[in-house]
Amino acid sequence: MSARRPPLGSAIAALLAFVVLIGLGTWQVQRKAWKEALIAALTERLADAPQALPASATWPNLDPAGEEYRRVTFTAQFDHADEALIYGAASAFRPDVSGPGDWVFTPARLADGSIVIVDRGFVPERRPDPKSRAEGQIAGPVEITGALRWPETRHWFTPNDDVAHNLFFDRDPQAIAAAKNLGVVAPFYVEQEAPVPPGGLPRPGKIVVNLPNNHLQYIITWYGLAAALAAVYLTWVFGAGQRQNGGRSAPSGSL
Repeated sequence: MSARRPPLGSAIAALLAFVVLIGLGTWQVQRKAWKEALIAALTERLADAPQALPASATWPNLDPAGEEYRRVTFTAQFDHADEALIYGAASAFRPDVSGPGDWVFTPARLADGSIVIVDRGFVPERRPDPKSRAEGQIAGPVEITGALRWPETRHWFTPNDDVAHNLFFDRDPQAIAAAKNLGVVAPFYVEQEAPVPPGGLPRPGKIVVNLPNNHLQYIITWYGLAAALAAVYLTWVFGAGQRQNGGRSAPSGSL
């Protein structure tokens, strides 16, 4: 079977599409390795016993990649007057939470005067007012256990914070500190898992590793499409060549 020479434009288009599909498949291979490493790291960190909270002098040098989701324990006193509400529904890391509501972020002052903002947990949308959950506004020092978290990345579609109504849309301790005039706070926040306050609200909880890992099916999809494209293109090229050769008339005999 012989192949005809394909038009240059179609050959270039097919090659570009093939390269793009292979590139997407390779990217998903890399993403799969990254996701599996992340899941393994989070599983290990969240299974470890809580450690002492890093000293405030070390906060500027902490590496989020190596410290995020590390479990910690410390004693601090909540400043409930400056709590902030982060609007949001259920979290992938908190399967025990459902429905719309708010996450209560409260400054917690350490013995040396430094401040860590703590995600104390979830309150349903009908209970955002602290007066409706007054028994949970613990006074005095509290021994807190939780996991270190770093701020989320604000996206184009993230609404602007409504500081006048104490409503925020990004888990960013620096933005909260600026809105509340708190001064310098830790660059991370602590997602509280214990203790559960009287009355149960805000509702803290332990983080569960529940990250989706669908990259294998994407790898199969992109590489499969690349293979299918190559097969279809080669079939067309060789098939067209065969038809062209078969359509040529045999030389006529001598009279």
